[in-house]
Amino acid sequence: MTDGRSRRREDTRQRLFVAAVELIAEQGFSATTVDDIAARAGVAKGTVYYNFESKTVLFEELLRHGIGLLTADFRAAVDGLPPREALAALVRAELEYIRRYRAFAQLLLSEMWRTNREWQQTLRLLRGEAIEVIAETVRAGVASGDLPADLDVPTASSALFGVGLVVAVDWLVFQPDRPIDDVQEALLGIVRRVAQT
Repeated sequence: MTDGRSRRREDTRQRLFVAAVELIAEQGFSATTVDDIAARAGVAKGTVYYNFESKTVLFEELLRHGIGLLTADFRAAVDGLPPREALAALVRAELEYIRRYRAFAQLLLSEMWRTNREWQQTLRLLRGEAIEVIAETVRAGVASGDLPADLDVPTASSALFGVGLVVAVDWLVFQPDRPIDDVQEALLGIVRRVAQT
């Protein structure tokens, strides 16, 4: 019984996350109301407050959930791979994630530039966790000689994360018919050129 109840609660939270991310991507955080989120999710307004104390808490949990999924995808992608292959796997994982969660990616991209939000510290920590997976791979590449010894690991890792995010959103908005393999190869070509300089 408890298992079924917790599964239902998780399903409800997932529906609320999906509704919130779609609405916030469409009309912005300030213009999105709890009523809007409840209506889009097909639940009563009280259900939103039962699961999240406020719209801000819901959004913060949404960031934890979404970036947590990306970080888990990154970890799974690089597991057991040598650095050069791991970098390619990270690029592919980010493109696939953003294709799957396009609205969240657009939201994440816009929110990373807003420094006046209540959840900015949470976003910074979560982004750091995702980028750390990339940094581990880049450090391993430097140690193995696959990447230049003088490579600035924090900057290279942030750049790879950011470029992947921007390129993926650009691809899905402006070139949605372009195959993912082409986008991955183009992005890897840029990464390889940068790594050789």
